[in-house]
Amino acid sequence: MQIDLNADLGESFGPWRMGQDEALMTSITSANVACGFHAGDPSVMRATIRLAKQHGVAVGAHPGFPDLVGFGRREMRLSTAEVEDLVLYQLAAIAGVAGAEGVRLQHVKAHGALYNMAARDAALARAIARAVATFDRTLILLGLPNSALLHEGHAAGLRIAAEVFADRTYEADGSLTPRRTPGSVIHDPARVVERAVAMITSNQVTATDGRVVSLRGDTICLHGDTPAAGELGHQLRAGLESAGIRVAALATTL
Repeated sequence: MQIDLNADLGESFGPWRMGQDEALMTSITSANVACGFHAGDPSVMRATIRLAKQHGVAVGAHPGFPDLVGFGRREMRLSTAEVEDLVLYQLAAIAGVAGAEGVRLQHVKAHGALYNMAARDAALARAIARAVATFDRTLILLGLPNSALLHEGHAAGLRIAAEVFADRTYEADGSLTPRRTPGSVIHDPARVVERAVAMITSNQVTATDGRVVSLRGDTICLHGDTPAAGELGHQLRAGLESAGIRVAALATTL
């Protein structure tokens, strides 16, 4: 039994710092690096990719809406052509920086509102999948289990990976509880580890209403902007390995 452990990183911007990238790099196997639209900048991208390379962590693109002020978590109404183009633009940017560092991209994970909207909107999901397939068909597309994004990624001929969240709560329909809801982000390390192990060993999670939801995952996400994210990542990896679950990058687990 094996699983990938990923985190959203490179989300600082200029002198403004966010996240615990250095601490998380010792625990994760895949890094989703912001591409400059919702967060990040060229220097942060390059530094984050260098850091990932130093730690043997696979690098992926983390494209989002052009919304620095809202950190990409506000829904935007764009045409599918605009979405396809903005994803393609961000892929090209980060792949260029990664190439300069001798790193090849492993995967693509949309950020925030773009990710959540594409989970339920087939046309939007199709635009993202089309951008990824046009750019590089070897890339792995991440999305929520049973989501429109994974369906469209598969239809586009891409490898897909179902992503689950150990530090977020779920609704009965398998969707993530909105962040604005109190308690939607779990901060207790013991609870995070317990839920993660249960997700991987039983392919299930308990929703906020107490119902048990089937949820198979190929990768577990940790958020770099969560308080004490570094320590949480360390405990999560240790807990998974103690349960007999091998932690390895997506390219080796799919």
